[in-house]
Amino acid sequence: MIILITGASHTGKTALAQALLERYRYPYLSMDHLKMGLIRSGGTDLTPLSDEADLTAYLWPIVREMVKTCIENQQNLIVEGCYIPFDWAKDFDRTYLDHIRFVCLAMSEGYIRAHFDAIKRYANVIEHRAEDEALSMEDVLRENARMLALCREHHARCLLVEDTYRIDTALI
Repeated sequence: MIILITGASHTGKTALAQALLERYRYPYLSMDHLKMGLIRSGGTDLTPLSDEADLTAYLWPIVREMVKTCIENQQNLIVEGCYIPFDWAKDFDRTYLDHIRFVCLAMSEGYIRAHFDAIKRYANVIEHRAEDEALSMEDVLRENARMLALCREHHARCLLVEDTYRIDTALI
């Protein structure tokens, strides 16, 4: 089984991937870690501040082929990151699609407005974020609204945090 987890920044993609690893013992790949490894090794001219579309165009083909390789070898993998395109399924034929689950994490406007301080406070639970000092509620609202719109447009499965934030691996 391959599990693809995407969503807005600060929604808990990495925390969900970690919880799934602990529950199912599936390894997971952080696309942010892959990005930084390629950047730090000089494998790309992109930077951490490059446009998301450029990073997706660079990273997704690599991850897509890793997913195919895992399926061909009957291996499990969790992939998490905001660089998974919403039209990801077009890159796989039915023999692959039967082995892939996709989910997008997003938070409702009401949740963000009521819990913004907690969202910032828990941002570093799994990994350190150096750029969070300038994070604004408006940024989080805008990004989550964009993700929800993409979920609707692509009829994608969305785990929407509305009242209480809870990582529930049974929902995957």
